[in-house]
Amino acid sequence: MLIAGAVCPHPPLLIPAALGSAASDPPAELRKVADAAALAVSGLTGARPDLIVVVGGGAAEREYGADASGGLHAFGVGVTVGPGEPVLPLSLTVGRWLLERAGILDRDEAPDLTAGRAGLVGAGVGLPGGTGPGPPAEAVGLLGESVDLPAEAVDRPGEPINLPGGAVSVPGAVTGEGEAGGGGIPVVFQEVARNAAAGECLKLGWILADRAPRVALLAMGDACARPAREDPDVPDPVAQDYDAEVAEALAAADARWLARLDPARDDELVVAGRASWQVLAGAARGTRMQGRLLGMSAPYGVTYLVASWEQCRTD
Repeated sequence: MLIAGAVCPHPPLLIPAALGSAASDPPAELRKVADAAALAVSGLTGARPDLIVVVGGGAAEREYGADASGGLHAFGVGVTVGPGEPVLPLSLTVGRWLLERAGILDRDEAPDLTAGRAGLVGAGVGLPGGTGPGPPAEAVGLLGESVDLPAEAVDRPGEPINLPGGAVSVPGAVTGEGEAGGGGIPVVFQEVARNAAAGECLKLGWILADRAPRVALLAMGDACARPAREDPDVPDPVAQDYDAEVAEALAAADARWLARLDPARDDELVVAGRASWQVLAGAARGTRMQGRLLGMSAPYGVTYLVASWEQCRTD
């Protein structure tokens, strides 16, 4: 049963090592996002779950164990988060970093000192002019992974292994109830296909919620990034309306509204988080939840939403 939920964005720049020389003093916009995300994750541990499931968009539906690692190598940054070979997509890489930061998993962020920072690839996001300080020049392009990322670099978490019945596994995958991390709480990383139909996401959420008596779910995903692709300085009313409606639904823990999100708008508005949000909505089926919106910002043309859900109290 779902007893707590959280929604966090996954810009690569949340991981300090991606900021290069500014790692010790991140821009204020990113600090606010990171602080809100830390608060959301603390709500998961405060609910005393038997299992934490981190859900993030990627190329296909795959499950990974608590020891699975991710990296920023596809963005030209030689950083690995976790103890081994990177296999996690970006969404779960940032999710793992959040759990490490909270002490739920052992911290094991390994920079590759031989990797250069020139020629970064990824979001291709420029800085909004005249809106205050932005990230350092070498980090531009790491703001929203779904924007203009070369196809060969998108969500390549390792070589998949085909299993009977069409299932897919990868190195680090698990088949049990999860493995305990440094904080003693079992953790599972769940990749969901970013283009998955709403019904598939909801069903996956139901399944995950049944994995343990008390399940906490962290849904990783950015909201609209279309302004970053086009021009962050030009208002985009359609994207703004979409983000505002999603934010309202997250604040209200309105799983039914989230379940009705149209996957066809993902590409139109460059939304990376829709599938994860709908997995959370599916996990909340039959459970009365109350929500709080902890953060909403779009400092570089990509909207970052942070929210926390908990079971409604009966007393």
